[in-house]
Amino acid sequence: MTLARTITVMDVYDRAKTGEKVDEKDWDFKIIPQTAMKLKKKYGIKMDKHTIIPTDEKLCSNLFLAGLELLATCGVYCIDTHRVIKYTEEEILASVENAPKSAQYGVPGVNGRTIACRRHDDKRAPIIQGGPTGAPCSEEYFQAIHQSYAQEPIVDTIVDGVLQTIKGKDPTPGSPWEIAAVKAEAKAVREAQMRAGRCGMGL
Repeated sequence: MTLARTITVMDVYDRAKTGEKVDEKDWDFKIIPQTAMKLKKKYGIKMDKHTIIPTDEKLCSNLFLAGLELLATCGVYCIDTHRVIKYTEEEILASVENAPKSAQYGVPGVNGRTIACRRHDDKRAPIIQGGPTGAPCSEEYFQAIHQSYAQEPIVDTIVDGVLQTIKGKDPTPGSPWEIAAVKAEAKAVREAQMRAGRCGMGL
């Protein structure tokens, strides 16, 4: 018997090239919803719309098992190749077991934060990420917007926005202006963090 191993980027790439061809509409409107409905019934999953985060241990366990079976049954759809990337349950569980249990955002001890796995009953405070989160921001106010988030004590890390223009030019994807915009965004956010007295903060 061969022990399952953690899936690599190369495995995913190869399977995206060789997986079963599936029409995107069939995937979105038939395969996923129909499989999810079957698993909902199989595992007796009933959600209370008044409970944002379920805490019932049996329900949490069934949600995990249903999610595991959904991934193993359906796989992941690659929109570039129109193929399905399939994984076995053993591969999924091996990857979950070997996944990092924490990640460091920013400089340790200097406004950096450690993001770790949490349970619903965890006593540790959650990490709070602040920022425009991919929303378009004007060149004029980009830095000030990010500084306003960085100077809030409860904000642990910044999720930055994107520049609408760079030197008045449209940062068209795949163009040199896109590269210039990304570099300018990183520089402006770091400057905003410095002005807020939060050097080393995660971005």
